[in-house]
Amino acid sequence: MEPKEQSKEKKEKLWFWNWLIASVIFRLVLIYFPKNLNLASRPEVSTPLTSLRRLAEGYWLKQLSVSPYAGSMYHGSPLLLSLLGPLTVKRIEGQPDHLLCSLVFVIADIVNAMLIRATGQNLQMEYIRSLKLLDHVKLLEKPGKIIPSGDIAALVYLWNPFTIVACVGLSTSPIENLAIILSLYGACKRQAPLAAFGWVIATHLSLYPAILIIPMILLLGYGPDTPPRKLFLQRRNVEVGDNPPNDRCCEREEVVHRPEVPHIFSWRPVIHFLCWTSLWSVYVLVLCGISVKRYGGLWELFKRTYGFMLTVQDLSPNIGVLWYFFAEVFDFFRNFFLIVFHGNILFMMLPLAIRLKHRPCFLAFVYIAISSMLKSYPSVGDSALYLGLLGLFVNELADMQFSFFLFCGYVGVSLLSPVMHNLWIWRGTGNANFYFATAMAYACLQIILVVESVSAMLNHDRMLRKPLTELQDGKS
Repeated sequence: MEPKEQSKEKKEKLWFWNWLIASVIFRLVLIYFPKNLNLASRPEVSTPLTSLRRLAEGYWLKQLSVSPYAGSMYHGSPLLLSLLGPLTVKRIEGQPDHLLCSLVFVIADIVNAMLIRATGQNLQMEYIRSLKLLDHVKLLEKPGKIIPSGDIAALVYLWNPFTIVACVGLSTSPIENLAIILSLYGACKRQAPLAAFGWVIATHLSLYPAILIIPMILLLGYGPDTPPRKLFLQRRNVEVGDNPPNDRCCEREEVVHRPEVPHIFSWRPVIHFLCWTSLWSVYVLVLCGISVKRYGGLWELFKRTYGFMLTVQDLSPNIGVLWYFFAEVFDFFRNFFLIVFHGNILFMMLPLAIRLKHRPCFLAFVYIAISSMLKSYPSVGDSALYLGLLGLFVNELADMQFSFFLFCGYVGVSLLSPVMHNLWIWRGTGNANFYFATAMAYACLQIILVVESVSAMLNHDRMLRKPLTELQDGKS
């Protein structure tokens, strides 16, 4: 039996690596297509914040000793400009333009997939440990019941069409996703320096990942996702329920402080995380200050980057809903609705954190999905990230409803969006409402995904509680 099991494990490992290599080859083939299939010009792929063309324009201005933020072309990080800018001007004869940048994005996608896989393996180990502590032997004994969520999530991320077009379409989304995934991986491993570095860089590049500090603190304090703590306490109470009444109080106090009961918050890694966050933040600010010293300093940087994100100055079409809304709204009400739209993200943070504090990694997925839906300049690269993270919970969300409907909806929107954009912009047989209709449908799909995934996760926790309740009622 042992040789058969070993050969089975080897086949499973080879299966994953074969698909990973195939995804790399597929990306390289698409990169060598003429002009990368013109994906870089698609509003679903490139936004004013993620377009490599705008970054190349900013670097060209910088080479002429002009502020890269002059005009309205570049609104990204000066550090990203220094990193990718030199690669945009290098050409290899006989090779596609921006080949070096494309290879960087391919490498970023592979690293993202490996970090997602490692995070999934860590979450699955904790999931199996929790089932053993709760004595849910049936779930563990059923063949094929526990799916390797890390492998599934990594392959979903790699083969997601959104991920592929973001990589091939010369979007900087893979770099931003790398910083977010790195922070989650570091928090799952309780490596405070790594988690702080990823969170600071992600916030610096896109601002919206700043809301992830809540799940990061919960991950570092409580550890990876587990069922609610009261289930473990309920299980221990069932174990001591047959003892005499005089001994129950003492045993219950011992149960609460047992090390195998999860969700005992630890402040030490959280304090380390906050200290490292302060250190990395100062370091990034110093580097940014040096980069933009000749171009107005940090205040000009914040105005041209974070101010540009929050005030929605560029109303060019994208897959979000803010561009159309602010193109139609009166200027008198503009500031009010800016507060409303961005405040929606903040208002949902606390209730979700209270309800899902025992599942911080899933909470991070929910936060990322909500911010991707309400951010000022969304792209398919944002959807690629949260859809990849959704695969980490394939076991818990096995009974999620409307899965087929959501799949068909995402496919339909992906096909209709370019068609409606072409009818509006190039053929002139449509108008902005055509394209905005697909953006509204896309937003509704994301809302349904968030609601149904949260509902399925809570139902999974109730399912784990049901046998314990029946056992406790039977003994009483």
